[in-house]
Amino acid sequence: MNNPSENEIKQAVRENYGKVATSSGSSGCCCGPSCCSPTSTSNAADASVNIGYSKEDVESVPEGANMGLGCGNPQAIASLKPGETVLDLGCGGGFDCFLAAKQVSDKGFVIGVDMTPEMVSKARKNVAESNRENIDIRLGEIENLPVADNVIDVIISNCVINLSPNKQRVFNEAFRVLKAGGRVAVSDVIASAPIPESVRADLALHAGCIAGASTRDEVISMLQKAGFSDIRVAPKDGSKSFIKDWAPGSGAENYVVSADIQAVKK
Repeated sequence: MNNPSENEIKQAVRENYGKVATSSGSSGCCCGPSCCSPTSTSNAADASVNIGYSKEDVESVPEGANMGLGCGNPQAIASLKPGETVLDLGCGGGFDCFLAAKQVSDKGFVIGVDMTPEMVSKARKNVAESNRENIDIRLGEIENLPVADNVIDVIISNCVINLSPNKQRVFNEAFRVLKAGGRVAVSDVIASAPIPESVRADLALHAGCIAGASTRDEVISMLQKAGFSDIRVAPKDGSKSFIKDWAPGSGAENYVVSADIQAVKK
């Protein structure tokens, strides 16, 4: 059984999230139950609260920014401060960008990057309608960030890095754009047990934040190789309760788990 190529994985992810951005449902599955069934504002809100956001978080963003995606709440570990510049990898409709923009205040700035044109259009529309002037949404790949060197204070991301077929490149890019002393605060899925080859070969499960997961040791090794220190990867066993709904019948909860991932560029 042959595993898909990097290009095939990227194309599958781009197509899947393009559908999520433009329709009320998708034939595929992504990070959250709202992608596996017709979505609604209430479903997205419930999904976000279930993975760690507060009701206040959900209610504070423009309608359409929160699509119920993700596997945790990077805001909870980012410790954002007024005046900081934040980069959101895989920003989707802009949910975390809006939450971050509020925390860094008008003195700070938030950049969201997404490789899916439909998501970028959706996020830009949300930003324009909110009159937020400290959020910039950019089209680009997280392996090749459209961001200058040494300009970011904090990188956040929610269940996106696992989608990349070249995670080492993602971490290298993260290190490049961070200022000295900058930090990574990411929620993502990691492999808690060997992932079956049949799952690794399934493009739908790659787009569903399952098949591309790396182990805790692999994530730590890649961060170290990129140059990071003070690395912490903390699995959250309670996440199995919602992971089992991502692709019912796949047994995903038996081999992937959500984790908080933190690191510092010294």
